[in-house]
Amino acid sequence: MNLLDYVPGVPDFPKPGILFRDISPLLANPVAFEEAIRQLADLAKAFDYTHILGIESRGFIFGAALAHLAHKGLALARKPNKLPLASHREAYGLEYGTDALELQQSTLPQGARILIIDDVLATGGTLIAADKLLKSAGFKVCGALTLLEIAGLNGSEILKQNGIAHRTLLVA
Repeated sequence: MNLLDYVPGVPDFPKPGILFRDISPLLANPVAFEEAIRQLADLAKAFDYTHILGIESRGFIFGAALAHLAHKGLALARKPNKLPLASHREAYGLEYGTDALELQQSTLPQGARILIIDDVLATGGTLIAADKLLKSAGFKVCGALTLLEIAGLNGSEILKQNGIAHRTLLVA
């Protein structure tokens, strides 16, 4: 099964020049989704982690499925102002704007070792922000995992330069 067949590109979204990768067809197909999670679980075995951090919003989907399969805890990195309790915050730049991630301070136990999960790696800004967010909160980051890397944007190399171990399932 070629999982890339289930992740088509949508040109000029959310703005001209950006090729958005739509994971909706993969999620809608139970066989493709199950295969993607199985393969991500195989990639995750390279990391010694106790918890997964899913990045809003599509990282929540893969993070939850993988956490369930691996019997690991799940934490959520949210967009600003969505958490009710005191939170850690990290701002970052995107290829098409700026954003921030927040993690509720009481979510993870002391000593947690975190594997960061997101759907797509482009320039690495979101994963680098998640890494900084976790480290500033006192946690150990074991690495990062993504479903798809956008070829030509050097995301893996940028993560490597920032000391983040990374594995990705697909490259397009």
